[in-house]
Amino acid sequence: MLGDALLIVLYAAAGAAAAGLAGAVALRLLRRRSVALSLAVVAAVTIAAMLGGTLLVAWAMFLSDHDLWVVTTVCAMAAVVSLVVALVLGRSVVRGSRALAEATRALGDGGPFTPPEAAPTAELAELSRQLAATSAKLAASRERERALEASRRELVAWMSHDLRTPLAGLRAMAEALEDGMVADPGLYHARIRAEVERLSDMVGDLFELSRIQAGVLGLTPTRMSAYDLVGDAMAGADALAEEHGVRLVGDGVEPVPVEVDGREMSRVLANLLVNAIHRTPADGTVAVSARREEDCVVLSVTDGCGGIPPEDLPRVFDTGWRGTHARTPPAGAGLGLAIVRGIVEAHRGHAAVRNVPGGCRFEVRLPAAG
Repeated sequence: MLGDALLIVLYAAAGAAAAGLAGAVALRLLRRRSVALSLAVVAAVTIAAMLGGTLLVAWAMFLSDHDLWVVTTVCAMAAVVSLVVALVLGRSVVRGSRALAEATRALGDGGPFTPPEAAPTAELAELSRQLAATSAKLAASRERERALEASRRELVAWMSHDLRTPLAGLRAMAEALEDGMVADPGLYHARIRAEVERLSDMVGDLFELSRIQAGVLGLTPTRMSAYDLVGDAMAGADALAEEHGVRLVGDGVEPVPVEVDGREMSRVLANLLVNAIHRTPADGTVAVSARREEDCVVLSVTDGCGGIPPEDLPRVFDTGWRGTHARTPPAGAGLGLAIVRGIVEAHRGHAAVRNVPGGCRFEVRLPAAG
């Protein structure tokens, strides 16, 4: 009995192996054809393997012609039904694949991705979900690119205007000095020096912004107290506040530790304070605070500008954005707040603004030092 069983296994394995080898060759030759044809080949290989093994075993067991005919007929009917089912399933998969290809082609042309209503297989459904997620990311990226391009165009226009004005003044004053038509050359020299310093500040802001946008802003973080950071910034802005008749106060500055690049973060606070002082009317107050909130340190500057229109709030930190004249110092190029956001994000922080009664509050959230 054991010998007969072993013989049956060997004959069945031989028939199945022959059919499987032929199917592998067929699939390799048809690898660039449709899924329906590949599924039909797989179904045919399965039936052929069963039929081959069955016929070899039947031949080895010397079955009668009638029994052999019955077995062959059963296998043939199974083959026909399997092939029909494989073709129907294959056509369904092909339709789903073509619908997905059409949707993907629209995505490649820059349009939105609309996934097919129903995917015939789990793999195509997962691919459709991934393509939908990719489409959403591409749409957001294109929107950011359009906003950045619009911001760059505005920046170029504003910078051209801001550079043309002092350059025209410098040229006029230089020509007047050259022609000897100036009664007080010292006054012109002082004005030229002031205009040159203004131009130098604008070029410095542009250079700093280019480093931020290129991702090459080098930071040297050190552990320091927010109290000292805010105190130094307020001391540097005290003269400007006194000149504009604005009170500069520390409103709850806690000595919480932060790990930041002192030079760059001082520039952040200086930009925020200068903007706040210029926007706050005389006899107004600019308040600076520093506090710990859970796992972050919040530095805030509150001014008395009267508030920002709600539609302008999302654009406050955009490159070159100015809003109304009251929101930008006369010598500004609309780069200060863009630099603030870039430096803060380089520290893995977040900069935001919101309206408060009588003005607005700029907040800088930084990771708390361990």
